[in-house]
Order: sequence, then C-alpha cells, then structure tokens
Amino acid sequence: MAEVEYLTVATALEKVLAVFSPLPSEKVGLADALGRILAQSVTAKDSLPPFDNSAMDGYAFRAADVQEASDEKPTHLNVIGEVAAGAVFAGEVTAGTAVRIMTGAPIPAGATAVIPVELTDETYREANRPLPDTIGIQRAVNEGDYLRRAGGDVMAGDLVLEAGHTVRPQEIGVLASLGVAEVEVIRRPRVGILATGDELIGVKEPLRPGKIRNSNGYTQAAQISALGAEPVILGVARDTEEDVRAKLQAGLDAQVDLFISSAGVSVGVYDVVTAVLQDGGGVNFWKVRMRPGKPLAFGQYQGVPYLGLPGNPVSSAVSFERFARPAIMKMAGKTKLERPQLPVTILENIRSDGRESYIRAIVSKSEDAGYTAVTTGGQGSHMMTSLVKANALVIIPETVMEVTAGTELMAMMIDWPETVF
Repeated sequence: MAEVEYLTVATALEKVLAVFSPLPSEKVGLADALGRILAQSVTAKDSLPPFDNSAMDGYAFRAADVQEASDEKPTHLNVIGEVAAGAVFAGEVTAGTAVRIMTGAPIPAGATAVIPVELTDETYREANRPLPDTIGIQRAVNEGDYLRRAGGDVMAGDLVLEAGHTVRPQEIGVLASLGVAEVEVIRRPRVGILATGDELIGVKEPLRPGKIRNSNGYTQAAQISALGAEPVILGVARDTEEDVRAKLQAGLDAQVDLFISSAGVSVGVYDVVTAVLQDGGGVNFWKVRMRPGKPLAFGQYQGVPYLGLPGNPVSSAVSFERFARPAIMKMAGKTKLERPQLPVTILENIRSDGRESYIRAIVSKSEDAGYTAVTTGGQGSHMMTSLVKANALVIIPETVMEVTAGTELMAMMIDWPETVF
C-alpha cells in the first residue's frame, strides 16, 4: 500500500467536499419543510393582506370628518353598525357615520381611516358591549391611519422566496398565508452509521474486560439528526469481512447517501474494513495535521461515499464537525457549510504540538463587548466531558506550539448564540 499522505485540514476538507453536491428534490408538506432548502422559487398567487383591513379594535370612518377632533372637543359620528374579523360590512360609510371594527376585519366601503377605541369616548370596552348610537372621536387622523392595505406585504405575482432559501418558522408562516401547502425542497441526506470491532458492546450491556460501549455511533446519530439529516443505524460489524459486507449492504438497501464510521479503518493488517472497501470501490488514507484527530479514511463503497473517522470519541466528534458536517450540509443544499467563528482573547497559556488544534473551550462576552475563552480542562481525545462543557472549539493554527494568555485566536462556535449572549 502506498505511503499515507499528510494533509492540512483545509486540503482534506477540499478533497472531501469535491465529491458531494446537493441531492435531488422532493415535494413535502409544510410540516416537513422546516430547516429544508427550497429547490424551487415560490411566487405569490395571492396578495398579503388579501384586502384592506383594520390594524386596531376601534372605529372606521372618513378621515375628512374628524379633522377638528380633539380631547377637549370630540367629533361625534353616528354608529351605523359593526364588523368583526371574518365578516364583511354590507353597508357603506358616508359623511358623519362610523362603523365599529375589530382587528383584521375588512375596511367598510367608504371608510378611509380607523381610530383605536382608546382614542374615543367609549368607556365600556368589554367584548359584549352594546353598540352605541354615536361615538366621540378624540383625535384627528389622516387617510390610511391604522389601516393595513391589501398587498402591503406581498403583491400577487411577487417572488416571495428564492430557490436555495432555508425554510424557517417565519417562512412556514408566509407560505401558509399564501396558501402554499407543499413546497419543493432538497431531499434529506440519509447517512449510514457503521460501528466496527469485536470490542464494542451495546449501551445497556454491563462492561466486561476488554469491552467498551458503542458511544461513537450514538454521538454521530445525534450529530446527523441535529443537521436535519436522517441517520441510518447499521449496527456493529464484527471483525470479519462477511459481517462488514452485510452491514454495508444493509446501508445500500436503505439507499444511504454517505457511510460514516469511526475506528476500524486504517492501514493495519487487522482492519478488515480496509479490505472490504478496497474491494468495493477504493479508499484513500490520509493523516490530517489536526488535533484531536489525525487518521482519516475517505473513499466509496459501491458508489456511495465513505468517510472513516478516528476512533477516540473526541477525535471522532471533532472530525465529524470538520469533515462530515460540511459534506452533509452540502448534500442538503446548504451554502453556508461552516460553523460561525469569532475572534476571542485566550485567558490562559495553552501548549500545542504544531498541528492545527481544536481546543475545547468556553467563550464568554467580555465587559468591552469582545469575547474571551478559557479551556474546559483536560484536552485528551478520550475526555468527552470536556467537550460537554464546551460551547466552542478554539483553533490554534498549524506550526504554533504555544499560545500565551492575551493572544487572540478564532473560535468555532459549536453552540451559538444561546451560550454566549
């Protein structure tokens, strides 16, 4: 086998992402569209609002009739009816008349303004209050005051959402208001999670000598779900080529778009996954100049991309962040593939080994509106609790061996922004 290639993080990521592209689209209902990427633009068939309506509970009338109104000398108008939201007033507002109106109700014909009930002399304002014969208007208003015009938000024919837009709760609301019950979105990536090794046992099993629980599989499933993708649990493959092939075939049958594994893939003669991958399509072995994490396998099995991550739990989780997460995001149609980063001032001395290092840290807002960072403790690649405590990974650049307190570095926010602000 050829000598293992050493790559920078940037180069390794470039090689990985070059293989992926957005997946085909599918039509889904609004309830399933949250977090998805629109594959087609949406044009409004209706206007929003669809008709002129009242922005307040109050009275609708002709603005010209109340130009002399004031607290000291209210202008009194004859009340000819009322209209609630969902109803339509059958008559017409003429000179000297008003209609009591509720928020969202259509503006009666002839009315040019609304005034809130608080600016009238109506004192009894319960929902079942009787309709007065007259109403005293205590403030002059202009035409259009307290009205929401038809099409004031969206006009029929407007381009509302472009293809490539992420559907958030507010987009769901707009689409529902426009009567769009289904949208074309990029299909959710399906990611097969493979665990390998005779040493792995289930999370419910008691520990035995030489055995460890399969934690990486659960971590990866959660990381995949957090991206809106679909994890496909393939179970634990024992150290035989037959079992590995059977688990990978299950992934093919489930039509996964990517295989992810942790550990079990290396240049060692005892790693049976290597032989299966080489026979099924090929795999590249790299050593990435990053800490934690160094070994990385990337290739394909029967045409499906395969990403083999390191086995140590923190190395696996951080490698997922750097390589698997962007790949899944790209398949999902996202264009912003990286976590947000911000400059932070380090409050302690940190040693590194010259690799690009991702230090588990807590980032906080400082008094001068900048940001500071402190480590969460031990940085060993087996110490998952230090990752639990972290809201960021502070990046120490390659070749840097020591960082002194007061140095400014970039922090990749893995929890953003709730844990900072």
